[in-house]
Amino acid sequence: MPEIVPVRDDLAKPMVVALAGNANVGKSAVFNQLTGVDQILGNWPGKTVERAEGTLQYKGHRIRVIDLPGIYSFSTYSMEEMVSRDFIALEKPDIVVDVVDASSLERNLFFTLQLLELEAPLILALNQIDLMMKRGVCIDYEKLERLLGVPVVPMVAIRGKGISELTEQIMLLAGQRKKPPVIKYGKEVEQRIQEIAGLLGKIKIDYPPRWVAIKLLERDEKITRLVAGIDNSIVQSAVAMAEELEKIHGETSNVVISAERYHVAEEIARSVQSFGNVGRSPTDQLDEIALHPVLGYFAILGVVGGLLVWTFLIGAKISELLVETLSPIEQLEPMVSGPLASILWNGAFAGFVAGLTLVIPYVVPFYIILAVIEDSGYLTRISVMLDRGMHKIGLHGKAIIPLILGYGCNVPACFGCRIMETPKQKVLAAFLVTLVPCTARTVVILGLVAAFVSIWWAMALYIFDIALIILLGRFAFKVVPGESVGLIMEMPKYHVPSAKIVLRQTWARTKSLLWVVFPAYIIGSAVLQAIYAAGWLDPTNDVLRPITVEWLGLPSAVGILLIFGLVRKELTILMLAVIFQTTNFASIMSPVQLIVLALVTMIYVPCLAVILCLAKEFGWKKTAAIAIFEVSFAILLGGVAFRLLTIFY
Repeated sequence: MPEIVPVRDDLAKPMVVALAGNANVGKSAVFNQLTGVDQILGNWPGKTVERAEGTLQYKGHRIRVIDLPGIYSFSTYSMEEMVSRDFIALEKPDIVVDVVDASSLERNLFFTLQLLELEAPLILALNQIDLMMKRGVCIDYEKLERLLGVPVVPMVAIRGKGISELTEQIMLLAGQRKKPPVIKYGKEVEQRIQEIAGLLGKIKIDYPPRWVAIKLLERDEKITRLVAGIDNSIVQSAVAMAEELEKIHGETSNVVISAERYHVAEEIARSVQSFGNVGRSPTDQLDEIALHPVLGYFAILGVVGGLLVWTFLIGAKISELLVETLSPIEQLEPMVSGPLASILWNGAFAGFVAGLTLVIPYVVPFYIILAVIEDSGYLTRISVMLDRGMHKIGLHGKAIIPLILGYGCNVPACFGCRIMETPKQKVLAAFLVTLVPCTARTVVILGLVAAFVSIWWAMALYIFDIALIILLGRFAFKVVPGESVGLIMEMPKYHVPSAKIVLRQTWARTKSLLWVVFPAYIIGSAVLQAIYAAGWLDPTNDVLRPITVEWLGLPSAVGILLIFGLVRKELTILMLAVIFQTTNFASIMSPVQLIVLALVTMIYVPCLAVILCLAKEFGWKKTAAIAIFEVSFAILLGGVAFRLLTIFY
């Protein structure tokens, strides 16, 4: 029987429940079902790892629910793994709910065994039993409880099934910390674990002795340093025993320990599972195309291309309707003369409308379709297919998610870089995201190049931008210090997307625009128009003339356009119309100049909202480095493009 250890005397304090588990097992669905709208999103102290916390009120009791990052092990390869294991081992939550995918039991039990090693007071939430049953799999829940020594709750979290039973189990264990039984491994390994644990019992250490013993055998660097600082002789003994295991098994000690866990997980899964006669599942049939080495890439092109084309076709129509509806209230073209109050009002209103015509027509449809693709299970396949290519730039397949988000808006895409494992990968992904042409930059490309040169030149700019992202990603991978790790991602089964989840995901990605983009657009547009009307920007064209005219080959007025583009990229094209008093840009600029201006606008420093987002995520130092590089590179590239295009066009 599990040992019961009192945790606290004051049950009036809220319980702390941590949700742990692999990625894509429905952990977020459990969290949302337990906490509803009572949630707080932020970062773990001193980390860029997102922290989700909510409150559960149940039968007069208040329970804090912490959603730990989705991970597969307790190594120190990623910040998410360090955050999770330290929270469980050091903060000692009252209950740890291990959310497990019932349809992939053996693979999930590998992580469950590590939670048991940490002596976490565990409840096993066996989620997605509906998918398990569709595959013809049955699990003996009572036998699984006996083998693990912890409560098992079958559930389908996305539909709310089992949530009540899980909450009852949490309340049943309230006020006590159940220490789970020890799961023993093979004789050679178990003997050495117990011997090292005995030595650790003589010193004071915050982590469970058995877990520390296992980590010493695995040669975990952090734990080794910790123990060495207390008693180095224990580390020396552990190293000697690890070498003995390596000599016996012919593998590194961490591989030996992992093999022991997999063996136990396999034995448990085999003893509690039974299988019926089922044919190939729809998931298996669809994956023959989705994961095919050739057809898979055509499927990605079709889905992602269709996502972008549908969004912009529909978005353009909605944008026209919004502009027609709102333009009678106030002119949307920048006002650069007249009373100061009128100029400020015009700038603020135009900034507000610009936000609406960005978010409603383009971003919202884009994110709705993306959420449908993601919730269906296909986005994971895209990540897996692109994983090998992403390794070339120090990232992995999950980076495709913020990169695709960037075509809608760079702001939520930068926030989306939190899914990357290491600080280096987060910075790399954010840097590349800022090079993705968002909807505002798309307006400039289409308004300058597609309208007055040709649609093929506009498409060429997009293709060039993709190539540039790959090349600069490779360069940044070599330059930016830090560690990059590979992708470990379990693929969920395909299923019909949930409208509730799709809408929640869309709102989570769109709300950042409300708090970042709208204020930057409204205030920035109003202030910048007032500064321009006061004549304070007049010297700008003269100062920038060596760059804009002599190097880029553009009209002198482009200097002011680039300043306005810092606030909102589409202001580049709007101010061009105001300054030259025409929307027929072919009459004031040559095709080469139009292409060069669109190219520079596409690459140089992102808009004010994105800069603020980068500063919040990575600090001003890294933000300044990204901005300075992109401005310099855009100017260099624009000048080279002008000279090459002048020869061939």
